[in-house]
Amino acid sequence: MSSVPEVTCRTRSKRLPWFFVAAGAAGFLLVVARLVITGGPPDRWVLIGLLLMPLGFGGAYAAVVRVHADADGLSYRTLLRRRGARWEDIADVRVNLQRGRHSDIHRVEVVTRGGAVWRLPLPVGPSSEGPEAFDGTVEELRALHRRHGTPESDHLVVITDRTAGRRGGLPAVVCALFLAGAALAAWFVPVVAETRLAWTSAAPCAAESAAHDRDCLTTLSSVIARTEVKKGKGNSYLYFAGGRPIDRLAVSREGARGFEAGDRVRLTVWRGEVREVVGEEHAWREHFPAAGEVTVVAALCVLAAGMTGTVIVQRRRGRRLPADEVMPSSAPFAGAAVGTAVWALPYCYQHPTLVPDAPGDVVWAGLGSLASLALVVRAWRATRVRPPGRGPGTPDSTPLDDEDVFLPARFLESTDYNPNGFGTHIVLGADGPAVTPHPGPGRFAARPIPVERLVVRTVRRPRGGDGDTVPKSWDVAELEDGDRVIRLAAAPAHLGRILRAFTASDEAAPAGGPGAR
Repeated sequence: MSSVPEVTCRTRSKRLPWFFVAAGAAGFLLVVARLVITGGPPDRWVLIGLLLMPLGFGGAYAAVVRVHADADGLSYRTLLRRRGARWEDIADVRVNLQRGRHSDIHRVEVVTRGGAVWRLPLPVGPSSEGPEAFDGTVEELRALHRRHGTPESDHLVVITDRTAGRRGGLPAVVCALFLAGAALAAWFVPVVAETRLAWTSAAPCAAESAAHDRDCLTTLSSVIARTEVKKGKGNSYLYFAGGRPIDRLAVSREGARGFEAGDRVRLTVWRGEVREVVGEEHAWREHFPAAGEVTVVAALCVLAAGMTGTVIVQRRRGRRLPADEVMPSSAPFAGAAVGTAVWALPYCYQHPTLVPDAPGDVVWAGLGSLASLALVVRAWRATRVRPPGRGPGTPDSTPLDDEDVFLPARFLESTDYNPNGFGTHIVLGADGPAVTPHPGPGRFAARPIPVERLVVRTVRRPRGGDGDTVPKSWDVAELEDGDRVIRLAAAPAHLGRILRAFTASDEAAPAGGPGAR
């Protein structure tokens, strides 16, 4: 790969983009001919032309887009932009992996010495040529970079939604939206409280003030003409005979089911709207939310904003980490949010203004706040970026046991002892380490690991290129197996025990025997 003279990426099809360009031009001419030349009003031909015009822009983009790399540097062009840099000004060429609904999308990013990040328009994977074509193009770009520049990383950097290099723009926007929702809900709390109080304290209107006082209750009689019960969450309707006092009234589905055509009902009007419909056997009343309900909505928005805010804080804590290193999970903060909701939501419902009414409420809020603080501190400590080899697990100083012990671990490459990546556990015992596709008991389908061939190079934290099958709390050991490098992933304590077992098994092999190097 180091002898690659140049790399050029274009749209694979050459005729299809120009076909779309022609279609867009035909649509533009159709619109011009219909509106300007003939002077006719907009009709279906104008609509067809407007629909064809975006195809022309898309075709022009596909026809013009080009990425080129040679000994002088790397450049690209699109319909609206051109950009390029010399290899000595480029710090790294990496892959950005975006999660799609049906498949992942791989894009190539270029990081300059100044910290700017370009996203190349091509190549994009997976393509119709398969993932090998994308991987081959990326490797050719990296080979040119190694030959004519100085890359900052000695491996392919893969950025995913779990790594430190992922940008945090979307979480910041979501957090701001939740905070705005909380502020809006808090602003409505006094309005809702005042409306509910006015409804519950409203008195029947006097005869002389019925036409002038909207805050009193007016009672009218009517007859149900028919009902319309909608399925799902849509509103149902009550229709009144003669359209008096209104033609129809939106009610809940349960409220509409209790009435039938011909039922005589009594209507209660407040502030110009029907608020109650009461019959002989059924009644519907409009629901006026309590102030506590709106306060609970505001509290939920604050908790949701806090959860998205923890993602921003986590990325801030990992700003000095390598871009492709996997960040600790934010799940502990979710536990803190759930624990806070357990006491805070009932409190907000009972005290919409958040001001305690009694000494018991002060104790309630105080103990709850201390519990939430303790949960947040615990989550903060649990999500610290730890060095490799330190993490959750069950350490065991015994390198080798007579009884088989199954430890969750997996080789990330397919080998003769891990064909097609079938292994999910490594069993340690008197018969030596082996890869198994099950947690035991028994060594059924076990493949012995040739520890005499393996040499430990390094132990590190997970990277984006290790894939999503590696949990964030695990470590990855890089081992030399002959002329190739393989990766073994496991929890830190389990990985240390497995590596010690490899060393002990190698040392226990007799000289000249199958375990000798």
